[in-house]
Amino acid sequence: MYLDILKTTVKAEMSAIQTLLNNMDDEYELVCKKLHESMGKVVFMGVGKSGHVAQKLAATFASTGTPSFFIHGTEALHGDLGMIEKKDMVVLLSNSGDTPEIVAALTNLEKIGCKTVGFTANRDSFLAKNSDYKLIYPITPEADYLGLAPTASTTTMLVLGDAIACALSKAKDFKRKDFHKFHPGGRLGKLLEGE
Repeated sequence: MYLDILKTTVKAEMSAIQTLLNNMDDEYELVCKKLHESMGKVVFMGVGKSGHVAQKLAATFASTGTPSFFIHGTEALHGDLGMIEKKDMVVLLSNSGDTPEIVAALTNLEKIGCKTVGFTANRDSFLAKNSDYKLIYPITPEADYLGLAPTASTTTMLVLGDAIACALSKAKDFKRKDFHKFHPGGRLGKLLEGE
């Protein structure tokens, strides 16, 4: 019983990634270009499961040569917007694109004057319509048996974010020695020691 469910879930998430791959377009290229050209930091923002993905992506971007950090969407509305400067780019993650905290943050980010990237599955959402740039990924069924828990959607966000981090790293000619500078600890740090 469990093995069947495990396999069904993995297949659903694999299908979501394949759908993403088949639907990548020029919008993704433009976002990569703008992130590469940015003179500030890349700030990731989200709440709930999207917030967890945003936090992981901020860490991946930072360790691969793109200075970045994470702000929780709720904390942003209680003073953390002060961490953001006009020169920064803010990537706001929301599967629906209408998460109230993200909508409120986007409205206030306009006052700061920074550029924004809406990262969502909903092209008709507030986030997609009001961000400077868009990362619209395909809507796919969630992988859990109820079709409700963020599973395939968060996997899609994570894979797309990782892909962009890798593209930026390559564009910046980020080397192994650079990676070691930001990641001196653990097994990877030891592996790269002395390079």
